[in-house]
Amino acid sequence: MSCPGERKTFPRAMLLLLLSFLFSITPVSKTNEENITFAYFLPTVEFAVNTFNQKSQEEYAYRVEHVLSSWREEVNFPTVYSMKLQLRRTLCKQFEESLDTCPFQMSYSLNNTFTCLFTIGTFPWVTQFKLYKYVCL
Repeated sequence: MSCPGERKTFPRAMLLLLLSFLFSITPVSKTNEENITFAYFLPTVEFAVNTFNQKSQEEYAYRVEHVLSSWREEVNFPTVYSMKLQLRRTLCKQFEESLDTCPFQMSYSLNNTFTCLFTIGTFPWVTQFKLYKYVCL
């Protein structure tokens, strides 16, 4: 025996189940161009930090604490990024390996943190960079 209401309940329940499944698997992704741009940006930031460390006369290395702002310049060739980075002194000496995981020094003295503006051109197919602008406060 079946009730007349049971026939309507099953299709409605299936519809709700399918709709909830569709909404849960809808991908949220960046466009292909944004992914490529981001892939070029990370090595450019690393080049900026290496340039800062090479030019500084400090015993200890610096690394990025915050990316304050960044943008891609409206230039067709090469790809040019401008970025404002907050760099902070680490406990590691200059040119040590694994600076990415090296802890920051605990003090926040004036000569421990720098805010720098870099403008760098990148040629990703040959892994070359060109420093156009470098100003630190």
